[in-house]
Amino acid sequence: MSVTKLGNTGAGLRRRRPELIQSTVAYRGSLFEVRVDRLALAGGQEVAREIVDHPGAVVIAAVDEQDRIVLANQYRHALGRELLELPAGLLERGEDPMLAAMRELREEAGVEAGTWDSLGVFYSSPGFVHELLHAFLARDLSATPRELDADEDIELEWVPRKTLLLNPSAIQDGKTLATLALVEAFLSRERGR
Repeated sequence: MSVTKLGNTGAGLRRRRPELIQSTVAYRGSLFEVRVDRLALAGGQEVAREIVDHPGAVVIAAVDEQDRIVLANQYRHALGRELLELPAGLLERGEDPMLAAMRELREEAGVEAGTWDSLGVFYSSPGFVHELLHAFLARDLSATPRELDADEDIELEWVPRKTLLLNPSAIQDGKTLATLALVEAFLSRERGR
């Protein structure tokens, strides 16, 4: 089986999209809302889908002159443990993703970058949340004071990029894994391979 262009399939799916019957907000919090959508499927069956309305986020791979990437080690209550991940943060409604990335890198890692590249966007878990993550590569780094939020307790680790490539199972955070793959694709294109 060969695919010459991604996205060539799906025309039949678009014709069979479920019809929205009703949408109700079940929870409204400070970070996101949860709604319950009732849908009519093409065959006539009705189903309910719980959807998290999320403002979106940014994730930043900051690579220093020694080809190291900064990782944030922080406690994640939903997991009940610490997790190594790239600096990241929520978008405020209407906020420019690049400005948010600059803010988050400064706040969480105490780093500013002279060179920024957009790596693209991706959805974190599209089965139930429409969180769109904007990934960035930051280079030409300089130190600046960290500005952690009151509820943040983050320890930083500078890890050689090659170490992350050879040991991807050391990272269990999806946005970090996806962004590291985007970084490698970007750097490979930049080197002309």
